[in-house]
Amino acid sequence: MPASPSTARAINDRLALRLLQQQGPLTAAQLKQHTGLSRPTVADLVDRLAASGLIQVVGEAGEQRRGPNAKLYGIVADRAHLAALDVRTEGVSVLVSDLVGRVLGEASVPIGGDTGTGHAVELAVALVERVAKEAGADRLHTVGIGAPGLIDPATGELRDSGGLPAWHRRLVAVLQERLPTARVTVENETNLAALAEQRDGAARDRDTFVLLWLGFGTGAAVVLDGHLRRGASGGTGEIGFLPVPWTRGLPSATDCAGGFHSLASSAAITELAGRYGVTAPPGTEEPLGAGLVRAAVQAVSAGGARAGDAGVVPVGVAGAEGAGVGSAGGAAGAGSAEGGAGAFLDALADRVALGVASVVAVLDPGCVVLGGEVGHAGGEELAGRVEERIRRMAPLPTEVRAGVLGGAAVLRGALLTAREAAQEVLFAPLDR
Repeated sequence: MPASPSTARAINDRLALRLLQQQGPLTAAQLKQHTGLSRPTVADLVDRLAASGLIQVVGEAGEQRRGPNAKLYGIVADRAHLAALDVRTEGVSVLVSDLVGRVLGEASVPIGGDTGTGHAVELAVALVERVAKEAGADRLHTVGIGAPGLIDPATGELRDSGGLPAWHRRLVAVLQERLPTARVTVENETNLAALAEQRDGAARDRDTFVLLWLGFGTGAAVVLDGHLRRGASGGTGEIGFLPVPWTRGLPSATDCAGGFHSLASSAAITELAGRYGVTAPPGTEEPLGAGLVRAAVQAVSAGGARAGDAGVVPVGVAGAEGAGVGSAGGAAGAGSAEGGAGAFLDALADRVALGVASVVAVLDPGCVVLGGEVGHAGGEELAGRVEERIRRMAPLPTEVRAGVLGGAAVLRGALLTAREAAQEVLFAPLDR
C-alpha cells in the first residue's frame, strides 16, 4: 500500500535529518540530489524542519556562480546535550557533547579499590555534573554509559557481578535520580568499543567481525550481519572465561582465573614481559601491559626483527609457553633487547591466537579486531603475528586487524549510542 501523506512526510524528514547528521550541512539542492525528492518536496521539508527547531541556516555554499550563494542547512547542535561515561574498575571518564557529537568538555577521575560505594558514586556523579556545567550544558538529554560486566537483555540493567565494584551498578541508578529529565542507558564496554571501531575505526568496511578487547581485562564483542549480538543472558563475548591451556586450572562460574583472562590480561602480559626482559619507559600514562607491548613493538621496529626471528617455537609445540603459564621457567631467546622484544611478542601472539582461534572456529567472522589499549599498542606488528598463527591453526580465512581507537573506543561508543538514542526521540515523526 502507498504511504499516506503524513507517513511520507515523516519518512522524508527522517531521511533528511540522517543525511545532515552523517554528512554535515547541506544545501536544499544537495538534499534533493541525495534523497531523489522533488524540489517542492525538499523545500517543504526544509521549512517544516526549520519551524520545528531541528535545523537552521548555518552558512552559505561557496559555489562560484552568479547570483546569491545557496543556504547551507544543518542540525541545531545545541538542541540537546549528551554525556558519555567510560566506567572502569579504577575510575571514570566523562565527556559532554552537542547533538551532532562535537565534544564540549571532557575529564576523568580515579577511583581506588578502597573507595566506599557511596563516595565512589558521588565522585562519578559530581564529575558528570562538573563537566556538563563547564560545557555550558544546563540539562543533559541522554547519558550513555559503558561498563564492564553483563547487561540484562530484558531490562537493560547492569547485572550484579562479584568480580566488579559495587558502585558500578549503583552509579546508574543515582545518575537517573540526579538527572531526572535525562535518559540514562548502559552497555557493555566491549560492545561499545566494537560499535566505535565499526563506525570510526578498523572495522568500517565490515558488517561481520569480532572485536577482541585486550586491556586491563579481556572481552569480545560479536557483530554479525551488521547487528551486535548480546546472547540470551547478555553474555556473548565473555571470553575471559574461555578454558585454555598453559594456565594453572580451569575458570569457575564466579572467577575467570584459569581462563583466557589468565593469559591475556594486563597483569598476565606484565608477567610475560618480565620473562623476556621487556620493560616500559618511565612516565607512560597508558596501562602497564599496553606500555610494555608498545615498547616491544618499538624495539622490534628499531632492530628489524620479524615474527619468528627470535626462535620462538610455534603454537602447539613444547616451548616457552609449553612449560605452562605461571611456571618458574624463564624466557627463551631473550639475549638482546630486540630479540627479547620479538620473543615476547611471539609468545603474546601465541596466547592471543588461542582466543582468536576459538572465536573463528565457532563464528567464522572473517575479521577479528584486536581492540583495547593492548591491541592498539601492538598495532600491525602484533596483529600480523596473530594472523600468521591463525592461518596455521584454522582452515577459515581470517583477517586480524589492530584496533584504531584503543581505550578511547569505549567513550566513543558510549557517545555514539547516546547520540543515536537522543536522535530517535528528537527526530521522531513530526505531528503535522
